[in-house]
Amino acid sequence: MDIANQMILFANVVDHGSFSATARSLGQSPSAVSKQIGHLEDRLGVRLLNRSTRNVSLTDEGRPFYERCARIAAGVSEAESLAVSMGSRPQGTLRIAATVAFGKTRLLPLLPIFLRDHPDLRIVLDLTDRIVDLTESDHDMAIRFTEQVDDPSVIARKLTDNDRILCASPDYIAAHGAPDLPVDLSRHNCLRISAVEEWNRWHFKEAGQTILHNAAGNFEADSADAVYHATLAGLGISRLSSYLVGADIEAGRLVHLLPDHHEDQTGVFAVYSSKRNLSPKVRVFVDYLIDHFREERAHLQTAARPAA
Repeated sequence: MDIANQMILFANVVDHGSFSATARSLGQSPSAVSKQIGHLEDRLGVRLLNRSTRNVSLTDEGRPFYERCARIAAGVSEAESLAVSMGSRPQGTLRIAATVAFGKTRLLPLLPIFLRDHPDLRIVLDLTDRIVDLTESDHDMAIRFTEQVDDPSVIARKLTDNDRILCASPDYIAAHGAPDLPVDLSRHNCLRISAVEEWNRWHFKEAGQTILHNAAGNFEADSADAVYHATLAGLGISRLSSYLVGADIEAGRLVHLLPDHHEDQTGVFAVYSSKRNLSPKVRVFVDYLIDHFREERAHLQTAARPAA
């Protein structure tokens, strides 16, 4: 057996927890599986597994090696599944988790055309800003931001960039003033999003350096959507995505604060588990989203070019 197949076999052994369970799933004998793992260890010159009569566990050296092998095994499985499903018609229920604000303002408007083109599909949408474990939940995929994608067992495909804007209502500014510098935020009521702590770490650029402000105030909510409405109500200053507050800033319902201290962009990703075969229903929806946001970016870039 070549090393690539041995690596895939090794990942299967770790996932199944024993040689015997792996052997049953492959229709082989436990001794044959154990022998191949032994050959792999001999080839690498390192012990990868601790063995007992009932199960196996990773050694310190085996743990990082397993993570790489698991990615390879998932990639092979995905490629095989893709080849098989190319001619399949997407059907059944597609379960999607998305953040509340993005789901309401950016995702829902795209569904009518998608469902029209795929009449055999049904969508179940779960709106939550909390991180969803795709390996444990029944969701087929999720739409998530950079700060929510930290699981090596998932595949994340970037859909679009995401700008965040510091803003407050005119009423709040009239009562409390506006910050002139990032350091002034310590004297203001900054609204927090409890679902993802990293969203409360606000980064700004000043004199070529990154300034960090940890948002603190007398109000927090479990979604950016709730904080958006709290900002409109005049409760304080928030940092929210431009797609959510852009129209309000243009209309004067919100005021863009510290525009000269803009932070780096983040991204929006379509995320699905690498431990599952990529089904046709997930593939066509992710491709649809990628195409939509690519066309959107191209349109915005064309509109931003000065007239000749």
